[in-house]
Amino acid sequence: MKHFLSLSGLTAEQIGRIFDVTAELRERYFADEDFMPLTGYSVALIFEKASTRTRISFEVGCYQLGAQPLFIAGGTTQMGRGEPIKDMARVMSRYVDAVMIRTFDQAVIEEFAQFGSIPVINGLTDLLHPCQVLADLQTVIDHLGSYEKKKIAWVGDGNNMANSWLNAAARLPFDLTLACPEGYDPDADILARAQQEAAGNIVLTRDPVEAVVGADVVTTDVWTSMGMEGQEEQRREVFAPYQVNGELFGKAKPSAIFLHCLPAHRGEEVTDDVIESEASKVWHEAENRLHVQKAIMTLLINPEIME
Repeated sequence: MKHFLSLSGLTAEQIGRIFDVTAELRERYFADEDFMPLTGYSVALIFEKASTRTRISFEVGCYQLGAQPLFIAGGTTQMGRGEPIKDMARVMSRYVDAVMIRTFDQAVIEEFAQFGSIPVINGLTDLLHPCQVLADLQTVIDHLGSYEKKKIAWVGDGNNMANSWLNAAARLPFDLTLACPEGYDPDADILARAQQEAAGNIVLTRDPVEAVVGADVVTTDVWTSMGMEGQEEQRREVFAPYQVNGELFGKAKPSAIFLHCLPAHRGEEVTDDVIESEASKVWHEAENRLHVQKAIMTLLINPEIME
């Protein structure tokens, strides 16, 4: 594993290895605080989008691993003034050991990885959010024992999270049903490739009830993502039937869990009674961002230490 840009670029074995190292690092951190596999390394954290969980989890993760994080706001660099990505990639490769980028265009991280000589981690783009989906799947492992043969229901916008769930379903043996309004589907190429490659069933429907019935996991996201603020009123009307409320969540299995990548707009995509219920694992899910990302950084920067 040279970079972490998209789950579609990994094998099932590589993803499984991330989960194994996640569990090992989580256990060793609490058992042996002196174990810092990235001592002496540095990681640049470039943010062109606002962030809470991504920034905190990556910074704290670096510290817990012994690495030095460097927070870089996109607008404070020459990249924000038009310096070519390929130039910045080659320069930063001579300063730091890895870079995490949270940005708008997937092409930015792809170009950075192409011209740089250090590992690149996708912290989020408008197209994909792979770190979050691995944290979600780790939460499924923690609470349901495994994601294998589980039915996962995505309800809402066909956004970067939906695309990343599709990429995961193309590699791992679980069923995925996405309920999205017409005109708000996931990326067509990602959907087609996932359905072709998937070990399980991948279904796109307009009916949220169809998606949730018998589901082991129900997950959603905000109706209006960053950069779409002018569409809020229109989207509230279109997505109103896709709200995960008590009635809809009640169609899932009695043992089902609820996930949300956060921040949540309570009363829109999810009601308070669902996100505050015993079935809601969103806080554990948020914590797992830290653990999964520590595993990703370790496997990219110093994998030999985990052998």
